[in-house]
This record gives sequence, structure tokens and C-alpha cells, in this order.
Amino acid sequence: MTDAVRLDSVSKTFGTHAAVRSLSLAVPTGRIHGFIGPNGSGKTTTLRMILHILLPDSGTVEVLGRTGTRAASDRIGYLPEERGLYKKMKVLDQLVYYGALKGLQRGAARRAGREWLERLGLSAWADRKVETLSKGMAQKVQFISTVLHAPELLILDEPFSGLDPVNLQALRDAILELSRGGTTILFSTHDMAMAERMCDHLCMIFRGEKVLDGTLEEIQQRYGDDTVRLRADGAREALAGNPAVVAVLDMGRWQEVRLQRGADPQSLLSALAARTRVHHFEVARPSLHDIFVRIAGPEAAAQPAADGHGHGAPA
Repeated sequence: MTDAVRLDSVSKTFGTHAAVRSLSLAVPTGRIHGFIGPNGSGKTTTLRMILHILLPDSGTVEVLGRTGTRAASDRIGYLPEERGLYKKMKVLDQLVYYGALKGLQRGAARRAGREWLERLGLSAWADRKVETLSKGMAQKVQFISTVLHAPELLILDEPFSGLDPVNLQALRDAILELSRGGTTILFSTHDMAMAERMCDHLCMIFRGEKVLDGTLEEIQQRYGDDTVRLRADGAREALAGNPAVVAVLDMGRWQEVRLQRGADPQSLLSALAARTRVHHFEVARPSLHDIFVRIAGPEAAAQPAADGHGHGAPA
């Protein structure tokens, strides 16, 4: 399988700040590739280098088989985190305008725009001004403007940010449909549960360096079976002081507990059952959320930056 995107030892510095350091990355054609990392880790800088909006200080960036510096290839769709629509324009007119910028004839752009508006439940708003739309509606219109020209590569920067569950589901279904049709999708997100459900492959960068790269199964296997997911009355109090417990990720009604290496989960269950009522107890691999926190949480953030080695090692 060929790669839609390849980065080879790419670095980018702004003044004295190294935003991206020796990053190598491959995004296979036709896959959904998740790009995760905390704020300020270098994700957006990397996406802008892939788009040739920024040029790397060193290394090579190859996109759809090309290494040129054209910023707005007609074969790419890009939804930036900072949304931008012309509020005084009518919805369909705006879509036709964006389609023309990507090389579509006006008639083809109008037909594609109407089809997408119908698909996402916005047909009745085609002749309304953008300023009359709700935030969720406007976000779907911006998404349509990104995919109207049927790009081969779709780059989405936090596409689900601020969406209610109904609009989120509509956008997720549209992305999955595009993927099934062969579009390569690279998207950054802070929603680890969404990344787990949607992505064929995941890459995480932290302090400008790649610290995870692989399928969810490969990443979870690397971190071992040291996690218990449970629901119990007064779980935090019942877990307090247990020497087998390294950390507790509190999810409200549920807790994700990381155990000492070699600890026996059955012993933890017995200790919990002696102190409280246990409703659910499951030995599991760590969630992507937990792995993210292990790498980029407060303890990791307090450590000085390394020289490119040691980030993300299983605890």
C-alpha cells in the first residue's frame, strides 16, 4: 500500500522554540489516521507543513506523491481548527464559491453543494445567510466546503470541537462514508474515545517528538495488561492506600485503575469486595485516554524535555 503522506526527519523551529523535532510519519492511502497530542505539542505546525503552508527547516514532506510547495492543492481538503465562513453570504452561494476555488465548474459545485446539504439535513438553509445558522449548522457547512471537490486527502483539525451529539454523529457518519469511498483522512483530535473508535492508525507527538505510532491494538499491547476498569460504591475511598494501585483515572461513575507491575487483579477485587459493593470489575488494556495521560499528564509535563529518547515508555 502506498502512503498518501510521508514525513522524513522533519523539523521546524520558531525562534528558539523547536515546535517539531525530527518527525517521521507515514499515512497509508485510504486509511483514517488519528493525530493526537496535548496543546502546543506541534500538531498544527505539522499539519501546516503537510499542506505546505509552512516549510520545514529540515527533512522532506511528500504529499500524494509530490514534494512541491503548492499551498492549496485541488486534491486536498483542509478543515482548520479556526473556522471561517463569510457570514453575509448565502449558504449555497458560499459553497459554490469554495468549489470554484478548488477547480469545480459552478454548475458542478452547485449540484454537489445541494447533495451535501441534503445529506447533512441542511437543504432548507441553502438560501439563508450564514449568519442565521447555529454553530453546529455552520460547522457542517464549513465541512461541506472542505469536501465539496471530493479530495483524495482530507485533513481535519479538531473537526468535532463544540458539536452537540446529533451534529457530531452526522459529521462522523460523513467522514466514515468518505473513508469507505477511498478518501485518506488525517485528523487531529483531543477526543481519545473518538480516536479509539474511528482511527485505523494513531500517532501521538509530545513536545514536538513522536511518542506513539501504530494501531490501537499495537499501542495498547505495548502498555500491557496492567489496567482494571471498575464501578463500585465509594471506589476512590475503597482504593485509597492499596499498595497495588499506581494511579486512578476517575471517570465519574467509572474508575480506570493502573496496577503495579506483577500485581494480582484478583487480590484487588477481594480487597475491594471486603470494603464496598462492586458493580463491575474488568481486567483490560489501558484506554487511549489513560495512555495519553501517562505520557503528557502533569507528572510527564514536570519532567525536563529529553533528547528524543525515553518519551512514552510504558510505566
